[in-house]
Amino acid sequence: MISLCLRPAIRCWLWYSCLAFITSGVVAASVPPGTLNILLILTDDHSAPHVGAYGNPDIMTPNLDAFAAQGMRFDRAYVTSPQCVPSRASIMTGRSPVAIDMTRFSAPLPRDVKTFPEALRAAGWFTGVAGRTYHLEGAPTTAESRAVFAKHRLTTFRDRLDYVNSTPDNETALGQFREFLDLKPGEKPFFLQLCSSDPHRPLSTQGPMKHDPARLKLPAHYPDTPGVREDFARYYDEIAHFDVFFGQVMAELEKRGMAETTLVAFMGDNGASQFRGKGTLYEFGINVPLIVRWPGRVKPRSSTTELISGEDLAPTFLEAAGVPVSPEITGRSFLNLLRGESFTARSHIFAERGPHASSLPGNSAGFDLGRVVVSKTHKLVYNALGHLPYAPVDFGGQAFWQELVQRHQSGNLEPTFSALYFASSRPMFELFDLRFDPAELINLYGRESVATVQQELSAALHEWMILERDYLPLPIPPETRGSKQGRKQPGNK
Repeated sequence: MISLCLRPAIRCWLWYSCLAFITSGVVAASVPPGTLNILLILTDDHSAPHVGAYGNPDIMTPNLDAFAAQGMRFDRAYVTSPQCVPSRASIMTGRSPVAIDMTRFSAPLPRDVKTFPEALRAAGWFTGVAGRTYHLEGAPTTAESRAVFAKHRLTTFRDRLDYVNSTPDNETALGQFREFLDLKPGEKPFFLQLCSSDPHRPLSTQGPMKHDPARLKLPAHYPDTPGVREDFARYYDEIAHFDVFFGQVMAELEKRGMAETTLVAFMGDNGASQFRGKGTLYEFGINVPLIVRWPGRVKPRSSTTELISGEDLAPTFLEAAGVPVSPEITGRSFLNLLRGESFTARSHIFAERGPHASSLPGNSAGFDLGRVVVSKTHKLVYNALGHLPYAPVDFGGQAFWQELVQRHQSGNLEPTFSALYFASSRPMFELFDLRFDPAELINLYGRESVATVQQELSAALHEWMILERDYLPLPIPPETRGSKQGRKQPGNK
């Protein structure tokens, strides 16, 4: 007799094993012709405002803009982490990085944690990943770590999917896309995650710039220097480069007669490697573009401000395909929202920040621990290692940043930017009203006027961390930890 008190990983394995057994001899052989294909296209380090269709007149994205006119634009889509690995792990599994032990940047996805393409594959779909690395095989960098990976068979994706390929080059990625479609058996439907390296650093410095640095409108949290403007223009150029690739992929679908039977989703894997972007829990770090086209199902030129999490894609795709959703998945399907039907919206989304490299703590770039909860109006950031000073991810060595360092040290940098980027420490808690302060420049934490909102967000974050079995200490303000109330908190000694 099997005990019902099974560990989550075992329950998940049993569910997928049963699904695979059922579908291997029945569903896989009876998937009707014309069944939904799913194509997920990811950019790398791309914040929501940096697409023309999001109301940005400065950036050149004609193909993405045309695509948005054919589908639904999500204005408040958030990834579960401002880092590639944890974010992509959530997209693939429909679960938080905390729950699946993927908060360490170099970690491989555990073999017993199943992905939604595996469920599609068991139900008869031809599945794959192509383009830029999918980031879920870990990063063994020493002889010792490579030996561990080999010994314990930690590289798993060639066992999970039908097609696994990678390249940093868009032209080669387009070839992989075509190869994947050529290999697809007959009328079998497909799922593919197709990834681009754009606009990940290093930014291209070859050839003339498409975007004029002098004419760009800088975000409010950007220092205005020639070097900053040039870097921002180069970033926009990388997105324009991706836009050409995106147009080629859409043209290939049309050429093969697959456009009408394919749900296409475009999304950024995490925020831009820009100021207060990648590696931070601010809007530029976790609010990403998400656009979905589904001919005949999604109303053209539609948009929504509902909160969507990166972990919501998995259950949405599975439900759209008519494939059962694993009980382990904590993401919420937004299929009804896509179809214009009654939809129960999220009240909050959550994200985490974990180690980004193998280095020990020195500043926030390589090692940081933080959590965030976002509501429809506000955001509460918990910087567990706020005593570590801020440092940018991926551009700390760039000339424009080093110039800002020198300006700060000489007292020639505007005080606002010195405080934002060069303070010796960061607040443990930050509370922002995103309606009136979208640049997140005014920390309201501790103010009596927002006490109710602060308590609501704090309670929501506590609940999420407890249910996800988070390893971080709960976000209890230091000033309450010595009080009777503080001593009553679980685990507080």
